[in-house]
Amino acid sequence: MSETAGAASFSKLGFAQGQIIQEFGYDDDVDDDLRFELEDVIGSELEDEDFNDGADGVVLWYRDGDDDLVDMLVDGLTKLFDKGFIVLFTPKAGRPGHVDASDVEEAASTAGLVTGGQVNVAREWAATRLMPPKGPRR
Repeated sequence: MSETAGAASFSKLGFAQGQIIQEFGYDDDVDDDLRFELEDVIGSELEDEDFNDGADGVVLWYRDGDDDLVDMLVDGLTKLFDKGFIVLFTPKAGRPGHVDASDVEEAASTAGLVTGGQVNVAREWAATRLMPPKGPRR
């Protein structure tokens, strides 16, 4: 049995069949089972950081000590189609690289995003859905 949360959790985060999802922050510590389950849900492979077309969503793996979170969120925003979203994967509390929820909230607010709640998606990783505020983008 997988240690990841499965399709229901991905649906709560906004992922659906046919979406184009771009991934940032991939490293050797990411949860590959989680990635494969996400690819099953969307029906295709995740696009890498070099992908230049628009995306329905962005997956961002982020650990304490990585580059500036605000900058990474803003970079992710530039890739999104209208009504797109970002899912931020961070190590859970007590794990190396854990990011405090208050730091995520502050970075999201600074980047012009609102948080849509955190979901436990794997043994080592939690996911937070981040979206532009409702209304037209400027």
